[in-house]
Amino acid sequence: MTSCMSAKRLSREALEEMPEEIPVMSTLTSPRPTKRRRTASLDADLLTPPHEDEDPPCAESPTKTDQIDILSYAANVLATEAAALASVTKLYQTDATAKESFTAAIDTITQSQEDRGKLIITGVGKSAYICQKLVATCKSLGVAASFMHACEAAHGDLGDIRQNDIILFISFSGKTPELLNLLPHIPATTPIIAMSSHLSPSKCPLLVDRSPSTGILLPAPIPASEEASFGVSAPTISTTVALAVSDMLALTVAEQMHRSGKREVFKRNHPGGAIGMSHRELEVVKKADVNVEAIELPSPSISANDER
Repeated sequence: MTSCMSAKRLSREALEEMPEEIPVMSTLTSPRPTKRRRTASLDADLLTPPHEDEDPPCAESPTKTDQIDILSYAANVLATEAAALASVTKLYQTDATAKESFTAAIDTITQSQEDRGKLIITGVGKSAYICQKLVATCKSLGVAASFMHACEAAHGDLGDIRQNDIILFISFSGKTPELLNLLPHIPATTPIIAMSSHLSPSKCPLLVDRSPSTGILLPAPIPASEEASFGVSAPTISTTVALAVSDMLALTVAEQMHRSGKREVFKRNHPGGAIGMSHRELEVVKKADVNVEAIELPSPSISANDER
């Protein structure tokens, strides 16, 4: 009992002699936190969401206003290309040089076809696709034509050029290097037709060294550049106009060559696909010994309810 009381007294005395504040190293100033604290801090960092400024941008659903802007932009593209077609139509209706050049091109191609020559159409880039479309249209209409890529021409395809042939260059600028490089290798007697944005043959680099009889311009200008219209210089308006002028050329040549027989020539050269099938089926029905009435389906551009 006495020993217990003595221990308590010593303990009390020891506490009284201790300083009021015991210096304790704060964990905030510790140069090396404990492993448990480091782990807890790392977990907290992983679980803490990023700051608002660091949030990645989220793709918002288009609003009604955005959809209206998209449709407005799309409609402007169609309106711009339609205006370009209207402009080139007016050019060939009113401009004396354009009308004279087009007539000369039709006469030259028609004479070449009669002399068993062909129309060789060449270009590069997007214009090369217009060339290929024109070749396909000409063939289906009974106009002898072939495509010659300008790059391949310098590597052997120039051998495709024969007597009575005609070269048609399609180039909006009229100064495509691959086409200019071919000029020295084309016979001087071979007529060249150039479809470009120029309005005068003397301004077109592809025709500067050609006489009016062997150098013919087919103007295909546009009212405003693609860059000014759409903010990008991708060939769009220019290729639309080039395609329309190409169709005008092919159909007019076919009209001159075949006249009323143009339809029969096309049917003979185009037996495949839905077009050829419709012609064949119509002939079978007409010859069938049954009472069947053949009707023509409406054009996709005309409503089925249209009575016209």
